[in-house]
Amino acid sequence: MKKAPKIVIWENCDHHISAAIRQFEELWLPYSVSSRRYPILRLIKEVLDPAVNSYIKTLPANYTGYLPGTAVGVPFSEIVRLVGLEAMVRMQRQLLRQFIKTEDQQTARDLCFVATLESLIGLVWCCACKSPKRSTSQKGVNLNKQRKHGFCEFCGNMTEFATFMATVEEDRINNSELEDHKKLELSHQYCREHRPKLVTGEWNPLYRRAKRSLTQFNIELTRLTHQCANRSRPNALSGDELIDQYFLQLILRLTLQPADEEKLRHLARRMVDSKLSDTKKKMLVLRQLRFNQTEIGQRILNAKKQPITRQAVSKALASVRKEFQL
Repeated sequence: MKKAPKIVIWENCDHHISAAIRQFEELWLPYSVSSRRYPILRLIKEVLDPAVNSYIKTLPANYTGYLPGTAVGVPFSEIVRLVGLEAMVRMQRQLLRQFIKTEDQQTARDLCFVATLESLIGLVWCCACKSPKRSTSQKGVNLNKQRKHGFCEFCGNMTEFATFMATVEEDRINNSELEDHKKLELSHQYCREHRPKLVTGEWNPLYRRAKRSLTQFNIELTRLTHQCANRSRPNALSGDELIDQYFLQLILRLTLQPADEEKLRHLARRMVDSKLSDTKKKMLVLRQLRFNQTEIGQRILNAKKQPITRQAVSKALASVRKEFQL
């Protein structure tokens, strides 16, 4: 049985909402978006609506425009039903970004509001990803839907299996196409770009390169996610002040949030593929602080614990892609 996704409750989330989410997670095992007996929208209505309504009553009027439906008294669950789970995530994410850009003053109320919306966004996203306790494939599709299907292990693309299942569930594939896909050979770990072997049977060079850099990819993804969770201060938790400062500046410019998993995974992959090393990150921060190349070289040591030459600093900075410059 596929393990249900974990719903993350953000620090500073409204305590009534937090309690409701914990109750929701205790009850939701048999529920899913595809179940008739246990529709997940019903559980949202029964458990989340009362807590969300109570929280809304504590908010100033100017906050209500950032939570869909509140200004006209439409319940949270009804908005989710009307627009759909994934569309609700996108819509609420956009409204939260707008709030952060225009209203957020980092007061206790603002921190609570942002954390509460992030927690609700996470809950809705988990509902969209969750399978029922027992699931069977669509008629005519001999695929095990309990297989892992989500993001590619190496990037932000969906796996071959996830992409194919989305096509099947949208009724955009016929029986002959079903046979052509050799469905049981579809990867549930990798996307088409990163599948281990090419159609010729040869090893895929993109797979090999991504496999070698998997550890660094996961490190960069973790740093990006940590920094997104607290945008107001260095929070990449790299263990180095300059590297943390780099991630702070990068994320402030990109306005990403932890729920933007696809974009974060693609960003981490590009960072690794472009060989954006920790040394280069530190150089970029020092340059932003108005250090010249000689001074940067004196601050950053090479593998032999010696200062880096001005020429090496210049070459390293010139190799950084434009999107990663500060």
